[in-house]
Amino acid sequence: MAWTKLATLGELPNDTVIEVEHEGSLYAICNADGEIRAMSGVCPHEGGPLGQGTVIRGMVVCPYHMWEFDSRSGACLVDDRMGVPIYRVKVEDRNVLVDLPVENA
Repeated sequence: MAWTKLATLGELPNDTVIEVEHEGSLYAICNADGEIRAMSGVCPHEGGPLGQGTVIRGMVVCPYHMWEFDSRSGACLVDDRMGVPIYRVKVEDRNVLVDLPVENA
């Protein structure tokens, strides 16, 4: 894993999510009631862009079919077999760093 800057705090007002592309992969970075979190940006249901969704009570809601994913665990509230990967986050100097998998590691 490698810490990678994907956003800044200024891009993440409270209870919002943004879509970030990094090296061909999409990530959803959210601010859930003051906690910055990161998850895969692709909904496993039909490939919806989670980073273009909304945040409601800590859940990232897919804009395609309103499937909800817990931003803390990645669990899907609609189908418990359809969770998404989550990634560790740290904030340094207002930069949002995400612990991303390293290819060919």
